[in-house]
Amino acid sequence: MKRIAAMLLCAALAVGLLGCRSEQNAYTPTGDGLSDVTQSTEAGSKEEPRALSLAYYPGKSLNPFLATDYTNRVLFSLIYQGLFTVDRNYQVSPVLCESYNVSADMKTYTFHLAQALFSDGTSVTAADAAASLNAAKESPWYGGRLQHVVSVTGYGSAVVVELDTPMENLPLLLDIPIVKASEVAAAKPLGTGPYRLDESSGTPALRRQAAWWCSAKLPVSAEIIPLTPGESPAQIRDSFEFSQVSLVCTDPASADYVDFRSDYELWDCENGQFLYLVCNEKSKLFSDPGIRAALTHAIDRDALVRNYCHGFAMAATLPASPRSPVYSRTLAARYGYAPDQFTAALNAANPESVEIILMVNGDDVIRLRMAQAIAGMLESCGLKVTLKETSAKNLTDDLRWSEYDLFLGQTKLSANMDVSAFFGINTSLNYGGLSDPAIYAISLEALANSGNFYHLHELIMEEGQLCPVLFQNYAVYTARGAVPELSPARDAMFTYNLGRTLQDALISDE
Repeated sequence: MKRIAAMLLCAALAVGLLGCRSEQNAYTPTGDGLSDVTQSTEAGSKEEPRALSLAYYPGKSLNPFLATDYTNRVLFSLIYQGLFTVDRNYQVSPVLCESYNVSADMKTYTFHLAQALFSDGTSVTAADAAASLNAAKESPWYGGRLQHVVSVTGYGSAVVVELDTPMENLPLLLDIPIVKASEVAAAKPLGTGPYRLDESSGTPALRRQAAWWCSAKLPVSAEIIPLTPGESPAQIRDSFEFSQVSLVCTDPASADYVDFRSDYELWDCENGQFLYLVCNEKSKLFSDPGIRAALTHAIDRDALVRNYCHGFAMAATLPASPRSPVYSRTLAARYGYAPDQFTAALNAANPESVEIILMVNGDDVIRLRMAQAIAGMLESCGLKVTLKETSAKNLTDDLRWSEYDLFLGQTKLSANMDVSAFFGINTSLNYGGLSDPAIYAISLEALANSGNFYHLHELIMEEGQLCPVLFQNYAVYTARGAVPELSPARDAMFTYNLGRTLQDALISDE
């Protein structure tokens, strides 16, 4: 969804408003993201669209399996392709996968490759695809989404993925860059995308592939896209405002976020970061299922989105992105902000003590501020809250052994909204004794049949096993007219497809 905002500030106003957000440029958060805000330039003025130019951090990784910086990852959807691509509406299209078939138990997928070429003209093989997916499974960026992958093997032109549980739509997770098997650990591996990294002139740039292996309508058309090195978010912002860079991806929920003050077009881009509250099973207060289930009503999510994410987040009362097809707005409405309901649950339970400890990773400045705000919300409902800060280094041990009642956590939820890691025994997100065999089983059933998500979400919320808070977005600033067809998705800034659907690629066993 395109967000347009223009700010033309004279020098005197710029001094006075430095570091502030103009009321004219305010964002209005909703459950769907941001409302449209349109500003016009001065009457009668016309601006020529600026050519596309991008920023990157030369001191950070440009390997798709090692890179965790979102600025560098902006480049990847132009350099690399996956077996599939996923757009901002969670629609999947085949790219490097020509066709595929699924076993009857939905635990084995076989993907047959298209006759694709890397930027040096060599063919993509099943060994390349298998090596890339195996590297992704061990990577910080993709590892979580592939938790149910047991093995990936390649033979001939086929890639076989074995799962430990039936999965209805594995392709939704496979928009993972495919590189040469010999380059999965390389600093700048080759890709199959429409552009390649060119450093031959001494000035890095992305150069259009003259003999690209496929054809598609791209959101960009430049033959060369200059790359400007950056050192910090503020320096990249300045490069944008001095026209050295025409597209910048930023994280408004980061302590490093800086406001932009020039004329720009503004887009939101979901990033999958899920903020949630979880109760400790040993808590004297939240061991009461009625109080635990009513907790959701005490959280003013819209205020958190507005005050701590600059509007670039989506309030969520279910453990799924509000943009996902599995998010039921009818069900979600049952668990919204209604502090009187939480207060009533407290009064009905008449607990011996209303003192609780809220634990948070204090190294994350924005999350700490949101925890402070949540503490205030809970106190207004009658609780006495002590905030307990822990460090990222000690977080896992503190969650296992420390005394606390609530934990404000954050994780990147995969595009298929898999929450099984919260409820399995010894699974990666099972904090505070959250394991629940029944909910774990239903979370796996939801992966096999998305029709089960409604029942899964209802059960989680009615038992108070998780208290969802919000899903974060990136803010993408572009020079006016630089990328008019931009439609950024969570793992692809420049989305496009080859005109084929999943159904076109699926080989029926009938």
